[in-house]
Amino acid sequence: METTSNLGNEDLLPSPPGERDWVWEHFTFLWLGMVICIPAYLLAGGLMEQGLSPLAAIGAILLGNVIILVPMALIGHAGARYGIPFAVLARASFGTGGAKIAAFSRAIVACGWYGIQTWVGGNTLLALGRRIGLGPLHGAPLPVVGISGIELGAFLLFWALQLFVVTKGMRAVRRFETWTAPVKVALLIALFVWAIDRLGGMSAAYSRIVHAGGSSSAAQFFPAVTAMVGFWATLSLNIPDFTRFARSQRDQMVGQALGLPIPMALLGLVSIVTGFATMTVYGVAIHDPLVLADRMTGWPVLLGLLVISIDTVSCNIAANLVGPAYDFSAIWPRHVSYRSGAMITAVIGVAIMPWKLVATSSGYIFTWLIGYSALLGPVGSIILVDYWFVRRGRLDAQALYDERGIYAYRGGVNPAALAALAAGVAPSLPGFIAAVAPSTASAIPASLTALYPYAWFVGFLVGGAVYALLSPATHHRSAASLGDIAPETCG
Repeated sequence: METTSNLGNEDLLPSPPGERDWVWEHFTFLWLGMVICIPAYLLAGGLMEQGLSPLAAIGAILLGNVIILVPMALIGHAGARYGIPFAVLARASFGTGGAKIAAFSRAIVACGWYGIQTWVGGNTLLALGRRIGLGPLHGAPLPVVGISGIELGAFLLFWALQLFVVTKGMRAVRRFETWTAPVKVALLIALFVWAIDRLGGMSAAYSRIVHAGGSSSAAQFFPAVTAMVGFWATLSLNIPDFTRFARSQRDQMVGQALGLPIPMALLGLVSIVTGFATMTVYGVAIHDPLVLADRMTGWPVLLGLLVISIDTVSCNIAANLVGPAYDFSAIWPRHVSYRSGAMITAVIGVAIMPWKLVATSSGYIFTWLIGYSALLGPVGSIILVDYWFVRRGRLDAQALYDERGIYAYRGGVNPAALAALAAGVAPSLPGFIAAVAPSTASAIPASLTALYPYAWFVGFLVGGAVYALLSPATHHRSAASLGDIAPETCG
């Protein structure tokens, strides 16, 4: 395929048939590798800290992930059919130039996630060091940074280790996820068995879960569901970065369905049961595996910390480096490759000081997760409406790389998409400001902040509806003229 230098490079072109060999098992293992991570493990405990009952916390996790699976599979369809990454797919709706807005929005959120996971990995290295006798590994916080020099050093070391794998390409990522996922599942099973034993058996654990305190009211449950949707909102956009290598639509859909909702709910169950067990053993509920590792003894703890380190590398690369690497490459195709895009992501992930994002459960879940979902919800619905309802799944793949083609719109920007994005974000903006800057909350009327707990849903529905209303006049001619002018292997 020929492209203009401003829109394409070898990393952004459609995947050739020889590379479309991912089967459903690969997608299942990919998701298991991403799901079984410490930030996901912390969700159930964080929801309980915010007042939810154990059953409500598990229900919110399960429902949120069932909901996000739908756009995940539908957007993934375009990647599997045309072999294109998310940043190129976004050109169909946002325009060849406007797609850079969507790509940057998704990329900058992934940078935050990359930093969070790297912070977790650095703490894992410190826990390993304490376990093998290197001392307490603590220190006074540095000015401005807010963490000790030892913590910063461990963070940067883990940061560097991850870049080695990502520079080996997507096949290395797939192999890494396939090899590590079964090990992480085995570790979780061992932790669950330990917790059940400490609680006195399954019936005792069941009784603790059912009769524990906490709320299940709609006022707390549905904002929690929004946060759980937000947890994978980034992946629901850039899932074509992976499905572009799928052997068939069935492989990507079945693999994702098996690897996402149920494993996320089961991870929450393990976290809750382990928390009850630690309450029995240590007198305090411990939902952080690294804190628990400091309390436990024996060689299994050392093995577990090693697995957590591997887990964090595998999750972070798949979830938070691959997507933004393609996104930054699509923003500057002439100058930025997939590998240099990954480096940009890694650098920004340090600069945002991610330890401040996860300092509290309320900040992590109800500011970070809900806040960015207000932005990504409209982006996802615009792409879905455009692909499924306006174009009915038909794209001219070559025109996606043509600055003067049908996706150029007006100067490379589709006004309908930008208007829909602004309309989708607007209802949640007052609530986001109040959450980020609590001192301003009293000055913002409650009626303007009421929709913020449902930010992803509001943005998704409003953005998609506005785009559907505006798009016929914009797209009718080009959509009607399109056939399947594309290199596709999956129908």
